[in-house]
Amino acid sequence: MFPSKANKLILRLGWQFQRRRHGDVAMGKRSTGSGSSRLVLGIETSCDETGAAVVSETGAILGESLHSQKEVHLRTGGIVPTVAQQLHREHIERIVQEALERSGVAPHQLSAVATTVKPGLALSLGVGLEFSRNFVRRHRTPFIPVHHMEAHALTVRLLQPVSFPFLVLLVSGGHSLLAVARGVDDFLLLGHTLDEAPGDTLDKVARRLSLAKHPRCSTLSGGQAIELLAQDGDRLQFPFRTPMGQTYDCCFSFAGIRNQVNMTIEKKEAEEGIERGTLLPCVNDIAAATQHTVACHLAKRTHRAVLFCKANKLLPSLEPTLVLSGGVASNQYIRKALGIIAEASGLRLLCPPAKFCTDNGVMIAWNGVERLREEKGILPPDADVSYEPKAPLGTDLTSRVKAAAIRVPPIRINIS
Repeated sequence: MFPSKANKLILRLGWQFQRRRHGDVAMGKRSTGSGSSRLVLGIETSCDETGAAVVSETGAILGESLHSQKEVHLRTGGIVPTVAQQLHREHIERIVQEALERSGVAPHQLSAVATTVKPGLALSLGVGLEFSRNFVRRHRTPFIPVHHMEAHALTVRLLQPVSFPFLVLLVSGGHSLLAVARGVDDFLLLGHTLDEAPGDTLDKVARRLSLAKHPRCSTLSGGQAIELLAQDGDRLQFPFRTPMGQTYDCCFSFAGIRNQVNMTIEKKEAEEGIERGTLLPCVNDIAAATQHTVACHLAKRTHRAVLFCKANKLLPSLEPTLVLSGGVASNQYIRKALGIIAEASGLRLLCPPAKFCTDNGVMIAWNGVERLREEKGILPPDADVSYEPKAPLGTDLTSRVKAAAIRVPPIRINIS
């Protein structure tokens, strides 16, 4: 559908912001032609993935592109912020251009540009924000700042109908939290990590086990290597303790799990006379036990969150939903553990496909679509926006959860 002559004239002359303070631009009312769906370009650079995508108001993914820095950071043993920043700078223009070309959408046809501005690595966020601000000013396009964790939480709504409210567990390399999603920008925070995220823990254990030297794991991230080797391991050989057993809230602590594993590795190295940096014969068993303990910790805290929600009527009585998302949600063992909790609690468990669990431009574009629909957080091109490396999610109810002191009945997490 081609724009009308009047619309073409508007596009050539640019919009007139003098109508009122925010005007049609701030509300995302940019015409792309009579009867056509509004289109959002999403840009993601919160950590080590450079992603871009164009998504329509109807949820169609028209074009996407992604550059992963995984191989570079595998060689350095972890993400180096300055390296991530440089790689974002080298690839962001190409990635955005590819997404636009694959979608067949020209910049002037976009209704808005949505970009991750919080939370994440400061140097990485800065690249995406700088590029986006230049882009929207050049093309006179509305700008939508996006909270990275909100985007993860809402991705499932792109893929299937899910009504608010629902419980969401977000687990990734940098974050872990439990929240009730009541609206596009309305969240109740029930629990969060007190130290490190589960993905970070799995990566650190993988490095301590020197899994990069394993012939089956040389091209995998730490978490992927743990999951692969755990399939051939016996978790019962190393019964690690699930942390925070006497703390009746929904917060997480994964550093304690990592310390237990590290002590076990040191003990086995000493017993077998193996130098640090050499693969242990029992590496599969340690991987299996580590993965199981992380999964159980996530499952138990989520179970308490479900009970808290039911006691306070925070979820619908008909078909309540638990959404599992974030990079670590790609782990099939963890999905099965949460499936056990969901089934025992009478909840429906929904997980986006693995490609949408990790950071990507699609989820950012979709968050922009959700906000565009409800006319929330849409800014004019000249708005002054800053990035925030640390940003809380929603209204904090963690103290109320702890005060409730809900004891969780035992559920056996037995996964073959």
